[in-house]
Amino acid sequence: MAYRHLFGPVPSRRLGVSLGVDLVPQKTCAYNCVYCECGRTTDLTCERREYVPTGRVIAELDNFLAKGPDLDYVTFAGSGEPTLHSGIGEIIAFIKDRHPRYRVAVLTGSALLADPDVRAALMRADLVVPSLDAVSEEVFSRINRPSPGITAERVLAGLLDFAREYPGEVWLEVFIVPGINDTEEEIRLLKDAVAAINPHRVQVNTLDRPGTDIRVRPAAPGRLARIAAVLGGEVIGAACTDRALPPVSGDLAETILATIRRRPCTPGDLAALLGIRPAEVAKHLRVLESGGLIEPVREERGVFYRPV
Repeated sequence: MAYRHLFGPVPSRRLGVSLGVDLVPQKTCAYNCVYCECGRTTDLTCERREYVPTGRVIAELDNFLAKGPDLDYVTFAGSGEPTLHSGIGEIIAFIKDRHPRYRVAVLTGSALLADPDVRAALMRADLVVPSLDAVSEEVFSRINRPSPGITAERVLAGLLDFAREYPGEVWLEVFIVPGINDTEEEIRLLKDAVAAINPHRVQVNTLDRPGTDIRVRPAAPGRLARIAAVLGGEVIGAACTDRALPPVSGDLAETILATIRRRPCTPGDLAALLGIRPAEVAKHLRVLESGGLIEPVREERGVFYRPV
């Protein structure tokens, strides 16, 4: 079976070996964050609907998981906000009922957690990783650039309701954008919010790949560590796994292009993500670049390739 809505398995910086489930077209989201590694949001929306066929996603998952792959998580993430998909609860329930050995994680920007239907849809997930980048309205608007009607107050209220209702683990992510949400006042507000939410973990992140706004730069490691200490959290480290990933089968160039369309990657990232030799990656990158499909951009961690 050709998988249109699954990607990976990939070594995740937080979740070990993760099979990705992508429920919305690129780039459909309730935010247009300045730092997003998936690129600029082209469909800024709060509308929940069946963006891709629920039955097709379930069929792909059933086919893939029936083979018994060695995974740490099946993760709902990818090209935008997964909770926008009206069938996410049904898909999570299918995994837990049909393939109960697998843990389910959901990565969300938290924009829709004020909706009781969204919270109910996530109840059977094992782990939810929501984001909270700012508490003040002005800073929230500058960083997350939300769909109309979404406010920092509404996001925090949704997070508080979700944390009270949800039986699984909550790992709260805070993305630091230097010069915007790293002021003493905003960190104090975030600290108070973290105390109220009381997540199992707080993970502090910063730019690792090229973001939407080229002016956004990574936070300095020392500053990131100090903020993590104030929030009672940890800095997200590099991805690592001691397990070999299965090599990609099928059209390798298409797989590489699909991976880059989800987020910019270095050649080393692609080799690790896809379980293929660096020389093979380099060959296909040259072909894709000469065809005008991707372009290189140099960042602190190396040369990334992103879609044109």
